[in-house]
Amino acid sequence: MIDDVNMLWVEKYRPKTIEDCVLPDRLKKPFQEYVNKKEIPNMILSGSAGVGKTTVARAMCEEIGADYILINGSDESGIDVLRTKIKGFASSVSLMGGRKVIIIDEADYLNPNSTQPALRAFIEEFSSNCRFIFTCNFKNRIIDPIHSRCTVIDFRINGQKAKMAAQFFKRVEWILEQENVQYDKEVVAAVITKHFPDNRRILNELQRYAVGGTIDKGILNSVSDIQLADLLAALKAKDFASARKWVTNNLDNDPARIFRKLYDSLYESLKANSVPQLVLILAKYQYQAAFVADSEINLIACLTEIMVECEFK
Repeated sequence: MIDDVNMLWVEKYRPKTIEDCVLPDRLKKPFQEYVNKKEIPNMILSGSAGVGKTTVARAMCEEIGADYILINGSDESGIDVLRTKIKGFASSVSLMGGRKVIIIDEADYLNPNSTQPALRAFIEEFSSNCRFIFTCNFKNRIIDPIHSRCTVIDFRINGQKAKMAAQFFKRVEWILEQENVQYDKEVVAAVITKHFPDNRRILNELQRYAVGGTIDKGILNSVSDIQLADLLAALKAKDFASARKWVTNNLDNDPARIFRKLYDSLYESLKANSVPQLVLILAKYQYQAAFVADSEINLIACLTEIMVECEFK
């Protein structure tokens, strides 16, 4: 059992009700209506990392007292594993006496040619006693047959970013006070400004900075820096999945800064004969970044080429 002292803040202070979630009114209202009616439809919750999709799904289940299971699509993407977990959960009797809910996190990581079609079949098979909630960063990566069976809600803040960030700032201040952390408001605001609306990352960063009991201006350089250690390890190991996750979590950074940091960091990590190839790869994708339709795909393509073409020390 994890004690409260060592517990991640994102879990320790995860909102338990829709009312406590930091959301625009246009999003909070339909979720609250589902709770009031005690009826959750099949849903796709789409939005960038850390905006609260999974938190909302769990809060709805907990408020209406529904049994639910959380499955991470990026970790358990094999159809056999999913089939076993889903059928085992859906076939058992609900402890609460009502419908069950299966939350599939990061569903856009699931194979659209095999796993996702199987999930569509599960929606039909267990429609009498189960509802499905899919969370994803990119709804266009979820196949149409699932879309057509779900209510789709986009977690966009559409012009309310400043208002929502201010609300989350108050939540963060309360958390820091609960944790007896001394903090500089300017520094906390800088962390929120850099990462919002990725609330999960904000809390993880602040918890890391607060290890010594104080968050002060000494961390401002870290706040403004791009952390590449995990990415460099993924590139060296040719771990595409981890590299892709890093990109997804760093989409808020300027691509030009990322390419520059890659150049500075990889120069020392590669064998000498691979450095010229690295320069050519970075130059090509940095040029393309100015006009590509999808900057995420462009950066992932760059990292993939580095993994394939360059030799690490």
